Amino acid sequence: MKNTPCRLLLLVALWSLSLSASAAVSARLDPAQAGPGEAVQLILQHDGETRSQPDLGPLKQDFDVLGRSTGSSIQIINGRMSAQTEISLTLMPKHGGTLQVPPLQWDGQTTPALALTVSGNSASVQPGNVPASGSAHVFLTATLDQKQPYVQAAATLTVRLYTDQPLYQASLELQPSNDVLVQQLGQDSQTSATRDGRTFRVIERKYLLFPQRSGQIRLDGPVLNAEVPDERGGNDPFGANAFFGNVFGRNPFGGMMNATRPLRVRADPLVLDVRPRPASGTGHDWLPAQKVTLAETWQPDTGPLHVGDPITRHLHLSALGLTASQLPDLSVLMPLPDGLRAYPDQARLNTGVQGDGVVGTRDQDIALIANRSGRYQIPALHLYWWDTTRNLQREVELPARTLFVLPSAGGVAAATTPPGQAGGTPLLPAGPSGPVAGEATAPESDRWRWLSLGLGGLWLGTAAAWWISRRRSRSRLPGTPGAARPAKTASAADARKAFRQACQANDPHAARRCLLEWARATWPRDPPLGLQALADRLDDAALKPVLKQLDRVCYAGGAWDGKLLADGLKALAGSTKGLSRAAPLLAGLYP
Repeated sequence: MKNTPCRLLLLVALWSLSLSASAAVSARLDPAQAGPGEAVQLILQHDGETRSQPDLGPLKQDFDVLGRSTGSSIQIINGRMSAQTEISLTLMPKHGGTLQVPPLQWDGQTTPALALTVSGNSASVQPGNVPASGSAHVFLTATLDQKQPYVQAAATLTVRLYTDQPLYQASLELQPSNDVLVQQLGQDSQTSATRDGRTFRVIERKYLLFPQRSGQIRLDGPVLNAEVPDERGGNDPFGANAFFGNVFGRNPFGGMMNATRPLRVRADPLVLDVRPRPASGTGHDWLPAQKVTLAETWQPDTGPLHVGDPITRHLHLSALGLTASQLPDLSVLMPLPDGLRAYPDQARLNTGVQGDGVVGTRDQDIALIANRSGRYQIPALHLYWWDTTRNLQREVELPARTLFVLPSAGGVAAATTPPGQAGGTPLLPAGPSGPVAGEATAPESDRWRWLSLGLGGLWLGTAAAWWISRRRSRSRLPGTPGAARPAKTASAADARKAFRQACQANDPHAARRCLLEWARATWPRDPPLGLQALADRLDDAALKPVLKQLDRVCYAGGAWDGKLLADGLKALAGSTKGLSRAAPLLAGLYP
């Protein structure tokens, strides 16, 4: 009995030696033939226990390894013990034809080579063609609206997935590259089609391709990965087990009633012959598009304008075939005469879908302030773009404008109004007339001229200090300490609260900004473009000079008392005059 533990240890050692001595590896395929996009199982067996793993590197040339599982077993038959380790690999062929599963090294042993026959060259088909009846239950088509786009111009890729059987956990992917930017266009659409007496469910997805260089570019085609039922013949795509709501998702019924197998459908590669920017495209910016429009509005558009008063030019640029990020900054392209300064606000960018293409818009407000009285000729604004439909350069233009500026209201009488210009006439008559831009419209005495120069110098110093502080505040990242600009997604309640705090702190810039944010949140579809437009909407005579004073202080500098504006809005909220238009803005401001 004392020798029993020693005997057991000896038996175990002898058993381990016998297993290692008889170790052998084998391999088999299940099945040995596969259709397009179908996976197969490669089963590797190792006689005896082992902790090592086979080298799968040789498989990568013709196969993708989608999954693996490992198991081991020990058997005792007639007093003899045997062990076996098994690895099951899920392989997806990368192409059709007769493929060879190469020999694999495992624990010093080599598996035999195996042959796999994959019917068809690809799981995708050319546009307009359909596989022969019974040859494919799932296939893809991919079409480009143009194969020779211009560099940085959008090309639309339409991918259609045809299936007559349920798909589970499906995903459709199109990989971008360093040479092509890829952006999905809109949402997937679903239809049905009948081919050779079989009903297919059709899922359509569109992509925008933006080539970043000229020349020939090859891009891998879209790839579908999915799970399909493992039962042959169950091809009812509208059955209880099918996912009809959204093919690219999970089974909404909480699980799969039938066994499934992986499926991968790979479309043909895409080839783009990208044309370079033409030599005749001489514009400042390269804008390859199908249509470009440019429009402007002015606030205020009537009434007298004095030195130091801001007037806002709103520019709206729209381009079919370009994203908003591709549109240029128009404030850089806008020439101005001497004596007129521009203060551009942050542009509002938006990219949307229009038909089978993309449309980008850029809206920007630019405040203009004159530092001396006179007549100013604002030159025409020209923007050149390339028409990808007609293959020629085109131009959009805003006409030249004339701006009359009176001396400061506290400095010179209104007698300096240009001849024929009454106080309530438009500020911006089109076309040149009168003296050269920047010159005074009527002679002034030396006394008033020197006074105007002195006031102008003081104003320039104040405007320069304000401009520097504005540049510093804009350079701060949103969300960092010291960033004063509120988020554009602020609610009306947040903007209202921030406005009241700015009034209490006598901060004119914050008060103006928060008041306009409040107005934009209240009227998102038709926001006022400035304080003058807001005053007209509130329809209160007492508020107009208060809002105008706030506008002037923001751009010309000076002290400001926020209590007057806060009290004015409070008085308007408690009265009935003009309340019908002001009610949406003032609702809930004061208890």
